[in-house]
Amino acid sequence: MTGGHTTGRSHEVPVSNLVSFFQHGWHSWCATGWVAPGEPRRPIGDERDRLGHDDPLHALDDLPGGSGLGAVEHEDGTVTLLGALRGGAWVRLEDGALVGEYEDGTGPWVTLTGSEQEVFDQYARRLAQHLGRRGGNPVRLWASWYSYYEDVTETLMHETLDGLDGLDLDIIQLDDGWERAIGDWTPNDEFPSGLADLADRIHATGRRAGLWLAPFIAMPDSRIAQDRPGLILRDDAGDPVVAGINWGGPYWALDVTREETLDYLAELFSDLHEAGYDFFKLDFIYAAGFPGHHANPMSRSDAYRSACLRIREAVGDATYLLACGAPIIESIGVFDGIRIGPDVGPVWDDGTYAAAGRSMITAMHRLWLRPAIDPDPDVVFFRNTDLSADTRLHLQDMAHVAGFLGTSDPPAWLLDDQRTALASAFGAWPETRQLSRYRWQVADRVVDFEPVLGADHREPQWKSVS
Repeated sequence: MTGGHTTGRSHEVPVSNLVSFFQHGWHSWCATGWVAPGEPRRPIGDERDRLGHDDPLHALDDLPGGSGLGAVEHEDGTVTLLGALRGGAWVRLEDGALVGEYEDGTGPWVTLTGSEQEVFDQYARRLAQHLGRRGGNPVRLWASWYSYYEDVTETLMHETLDGLDGLDLDIIQLDDGWERAIGDWTPNDEFPSGLADLADRIHATGRRAGLWLAPFIAMPDSRIAQDRPGLILRDDAGDPVVAGINWGGPYWALDVTREETLDYLAELFSDLHEAGYDFFKLDFIYAAGFPGHHANPMSRSDAYRSACLRIREAVGDATYLLACGAPIIESIGVFDGIRIGPDVGPVWDDGTYAAAGRSMITAMHRLWLRPAIDPDPDVVFFRNTDLSADTRLHLQDMAHVAGFLGTSDPPAWLLDDQRTALASAFGAWPETRQLSRYRWQVADRVVDFEPVLGADHREPQWKSVS
């Protein structure tokens, strides 16, 4: 393998004899994978969908490009990668060259040429050297989302806890549905005993207590949006910046460059940590990197990272932070783990956002991140779903490769053989080794993911621009 370093606002690497280009999405849910070198980016046509699933600065680009890095596969099978070693960069393929540019200021670049595995592995290690590395141990997680969704209650969590006895789980995480509103992070009436009581119950089982929040957004009717409008990010016209659409309507981004916002976030997470939570899943956090009229002008990357660092300071180094809907490069060194694909869903592809096929394609192309951050490919299913048994096993294999295994299956929903399969998967961790782009050794089996991913190995976008 050959390589080099340089520093600058931009850097260009000539490339030739190309077979494919590696397109890397901005955050967890953005399309990632190998595409034909002459193929333009496929923008998401519906602006409402585009808001939460692409980089707002590059959503309508014509040229192939990626966040933080770009790579090409040559006819001889080698790969050349141009990668930034801090956040806030974009690398495009243009006129026979990889062209990288930082949005703001100068920064370090690395160029690597060699086999695909060694190039991506070395880039991840360089990122860890420059930005830091947290986590690193296998994660075994139960989360409430893909079973109870927003209908989760204290009673359901208690019943689930009772049913998880004897299973090798490190973390029990309460997901979306516990809060009064998106932006108002206090428990609703379905949790009459409060959050501290649930954390105590989880800790009594010898596990970490996990909690989901989306700290950088707020719904328009939330108390924080109504009572503290100064915390909301505005555009140049003074209107709230819409960061996406969910929960029945648009949600607004917070201005994380404002000291008042940072103080609010620090107090919120300090209180939740004192209540007993030592694992947090922070979702929709790309919103901190949305453009707008910021109180303290700075780059999108710096705004995002400084806000995340304030949360890290509030909860301490021993607390596990999992990023989701998060800019990838910018999260390394602050977070222990990061979601590497869209929501998995209990179906392969039903035309909606949460589907196993869409999730697996992007997640498969981000497993190389392992030396830099714990990659979370999302949950696996043991209960009966619309997914085939083979697909469920491939999800499990991918989780073992990633070193991050989660499920949302309540034990009471499982048949005896399904509970046995769950116990086995969460038991002894198999050794894994990459054999080629899509083939892995998992314990004594060779697993080929390519037939599962299908002919188009890139996540299909919602719609193409008409």
